Amino acid sequence: MPEHYQKPALTFSQQLSLLQHRGLVVSDKASALRQLSAISYYRLSAYWYPFRQRDGTGNILSNFVPDTEFNRITNLYEFDRKLRLLVMDALERVEVAVRTQITYHFGHTYGAFGHTDPGNFHAQFKHAVWLSKLEDETSRSSDEFIRHYQSKYDGFPRIPVWMLTEVMSFGALSFFYKGLRNDRRAGIEDKKLIADYFQIHHKRLGDWLHTLTYVRNVCAHHSRLWNRELAIRPDNSKLPEWRAPWTPRNDRIFYILLILRHLLRASGNGDEWACAVSQLMAPFADCDAQRCAMGMPENWKEHPVWK
Repeated sequence: MPEHYQKPALTFSQQLSLLQHRGLVVSDKASALRQLSAISYYRLSAYWYPFRQRDGTGNILSNFVPDTEFNRITNLYEFDRKLRLLVMDALERVEVAVRTQITYHFGHTYGAFGHTDPGNFHAQFKHAVWLSKLEDETSRSSDEFIRHYQSKYDGFPRIPVWMLTEVMSFGALSFFYKGLRNDRRAGIEDKKLIADYFQIHHKRLGDWLHTLTYVRNVCAHHSRLWNRELAIRPDNSKLPEWRAPWTPRNDRIFYILLILRHLLRASGNGDEWACAVSQLMAPFADCDAQRCAMGMPENWKEHPVWK
């Protein structure tokens, strides 16, 4: 039977004292208190979890591994924060490129308002639900170009596809791509036209966009990323560079970094981004436990997708 939660709220000083009682080494108490007051005890607890002791059966204990320093935990937190910022940087570039390709090909094929016709999507696509949500978002938008369109043209909140893609979320964009038709026998390959730009099979691009939408939400909520087990993970690929030993697992951040590296390279940018990520990752990847927690092989710098 679940027990009643009875833990009291602790002051920052009490929080620090509790950590010290559990064996955490605090060399600068004033600095540690500033960190707790700026980041929070509960958020930092995700970063000291790997430094907690285990019993003989592998159960996590409250006490820390001997000689664990508070600075080591905050350094890991800062690493994760910087990693999220770099991932968000790449996601922005990828999202803009995907928006551009979808808008260009769909607009030229079906016209400015082709997205309002369910016949331009595959039969299983929930077009009415998708379009209704987008029109609600459009109505709530405060963007000047939306307000200008509303004041000058009829039919609002139905707007041209090249305006619509600018106000839709990454998730709605991913769903847009998912709804496109791709029937070679019928001579309709809308998904393929877009996927070809990214040098990837159209089914895999849809799978990656679904995963990246989830990762974007993790980053947007400032949640832990570096050793997270992905709740929505990409499908395993049969290509050797995407499988062990080059790519040990598909449910950790390194797989996401490889996805972003491929998509950025295909769209003609991302070398500086990859260098920045490598510089950030290198000191932490030297630790076997941290490298494995990120799903990285030992020779990750030589990975055929990364280098």
